[in-house]
Parts: sequence; C-alpha cells; structure tokens
Amino acid sequence: MTATATVRGVGVSVTEDGHRTPVVLLDANDRVVPIFISDDQAQSMQLALDGESFERPLTHDLLVDMVMEFGGAIDRIRIDDLADATFYAKVDAEQYRDGERRKLSFDARPSDAIALALRIDCPIEISDEVIDRAGRPASSF
Repeated sequence: MTATATVRGVGVSVTEDGHRTPVVLLDANDRVVPIFISDDQAQSMQLALDGESFERPLTHDLLVDMVMEFGGAIDRIRIDDLADATFYAKVDAEQYRDGERRKLSFDARPSDAIALALRIDCPIEISDEVIDRAGRPASSF
C-alpha cells in the first residue's frame, strides 16, 4: 500500500560535531520521513516551494519543459524502497503518440523526483513499508 505525502519543508540537520546536511521532510500517515539531500537539491526544492524561479532554468525546470514539449506528462512520483539507508523512487509519466497513450516509469533519486513533483503539483506517494522503516512521529519535529 502507499500513502500520499506532502512536503513539510526543507531544512538542515546539524550533528553534534556541527556537520550540516540538507534534509527534506515528508508528511505521510501522521509520520515524518526525513530524506537527506544535496545543497543543490535543497535549493531547487525551496525555490519550487516558494513559487520562485532562478534567473536561468534549473535542471528540474528544463526536464519538465522537455517532457511537456515531447508530448508527455508526469503523473506522480513514488518513493517505493529503502535499502542500506538509500531511498529509491520512480517517476510515473505518460506520453501520447499517434493517438495512443504510453505509460512510462523512470528510476529516480527521491530528491529529483520530489523537486519535479513540486514544480508540477503532482502526487507524491510513499510506500507504507518505507514509512514504517524511516518515519518518525510528527510530534518530534
């Protein structure tokens, strides 16, 4: 089973020794799933959350424009696995060619998938198993 997730926000996790790592927080099933990301991914997500754009298209903006120009659409993203502290995601898309609908699924880093979803307002789904393994009580955030 899967749950629909929302992005609570993008922040920074700070360890006891002062090391700082960007993190995106997803709300799903009354739990928060933290996913550590790069600085670039954090910036891209925050711009999308704020409804702002960079002076030049970022990679995620370019990809959305290209998908649409090629007659496609991104339907949803799925965070569907967690192995050895690494999250896995899929981008589900469709393309119309010669009147036929073609469904596609692409392997993706969760950070890229989330950045895309924030730009086009498509659903973010996360598997219950991932929530059970990585989720934290919402009250702890």
